Amino acid sequence: MKKVGKLHSISRNIFFCLALMLAFSLNSFSQTEPVVAADAAVPASTTAAAPAASGGDAVAGKALFNTNCAACHKLDDKSTGPALRGVINKHTKEWMYKWIANSSAMIKSGDAAAVKLFEENNKAVMTAFPQLSKTDIDNIIAYTSEPKAEPVVAAGAQALPGAVSADTGVSNNVILGALSLVMFMLVIMLFLVNNVLSKVAKVNGIEVAKREKSLPIWRVFAKNQFLVLVSSIFLLLASAYFVYGWMMQVGVDQDYAPIQPIHYSHRIHAGSNGIDCKYCHSAARVSKNAGIPSLNVCMNCHKNIAEVSDTTATADYSKAFYDAQIQKLYDAVGWDKATQSYTGKTSPVKWVRIHNLPDFAYFNHSQHVTVAGIECQKCHGPVQTYEIQKQFAPLTMGWCINCHRETNVKMEGNAYYTKIHEELSKKYGVDKLTAAQMGGLECGKCHY
Repeated sequence: MKKVGKLHSISRNIFFCLALMLAFSLNSFSQTEPVVAADAAVPASTTAAAPAASGGDAVAGKALFNTNCAACHKLDDKSTGPALRGVINKHTKEWMYKWIANSSAMIKSGDAAAVKLFEENNKAVMTAFPQLSKTDIDNIIAYTSEPKAEPVVAAGAQALPGAVSADTGVSNNVILGALSLVMFMLVIMLFLVNNVLSKVAKVNGIEVAKREKSLPIWRVFAKNQFLVLVSSIFLLLASAYFVYGWMMQVGVDQDYAPIQPIHYSHRIHAGSNGIDCKYCHSAARVSKNAGIPSLNVCMNCHKNIAEVSDTTATADYSKAFYDAQIQKLYDAVGWDKATQSYTGKTSPVKWVRIHNLPDFAYFNHSQHVTVAGIECQKCHGPVQTYEIQKQFAPLTMGWCINCHRETNVKMEGNAYYTKIHEELSKKYGVDKLTAAQMGGLECGKCHY
């Protein structure tokens, strides 16, 4: 019998490749090491807090410190006042009782330690706290006497029994490589099978019927005039739709979120800290524009806030990143946090404007914020959740008109609106007037 191909050699090659791929996958799997949590191999005794030196309650002292002291003091860095960690090692407890109760009286009495401390801190007067008892002060001292928590490094930690591996499978590259190899082998097998079948047919005298050439599909389509007409109309309508949609988006910058020279998180300021929008954008109450807050407004708080808390950091923005942004603010205003004084060297911050209206469109913030009582979130979205500020609304003419049609006029405390409401409500036969019925759709209100 005539041979038509080396089938046995082909099979051996295929099985050899599959065995090689399986062996490589098992080898990669066996080399994967389990990952142990950083704190799993650290004895509990190494992280236990040292006992308070003053015998007070450190937990209660932390609450008192955050309430009374944190505005001007930090534990490890100088702020308006000196760093307070280990302060009990610098002064006696009785001296601290007197100093916290009334520091100004001690300075006037000529106490050497009090005068020296006053001079070293730019003669900043410390607030008196006569309401704090000796027990309260002992608790604060206990909190400031706690050792600084050092980061735990588990470099030589061994895996504990039952530790779960973070990556116990084959890497994606190995899997993709194996799949590619299998697909390549299948293509070769199909090619070989086709070649073998062709040889068998040739040996047995079997002729394969040849396909008759047919017209290309584009020629068939061109000969059908009805299809050509319908397709042409469809293409014209579709083109007009997309062109109109593209032209209507010219000048619309919804979701525009530029990168600013100093990263400012509304999530932290307006969200976590609950700062009112109009504290920074005070011009929105009385002016056409909301205004860009002066850096002096930032320094009202950040003069004493040189770093963020550990809980502020997120997966995308670390504590070090936020602290670097505060340092950018200090560099811009010329503030030296070490000496707690201005250096006089300033540099402007080139903020990138986000919201822009055409020159022919007039919008007055005070009319909406103060008179109408509209909340900032109505136009600017939930800014208290934004890490990076963006343009929330499209700010198109249709969007503004729709808002005027849906928003009722607030008459509380406005005699003019009360009077005109009585007249117009009879005219339109409604109980409450909308801004549109008060003239909010007149062209001259917004265009001039």
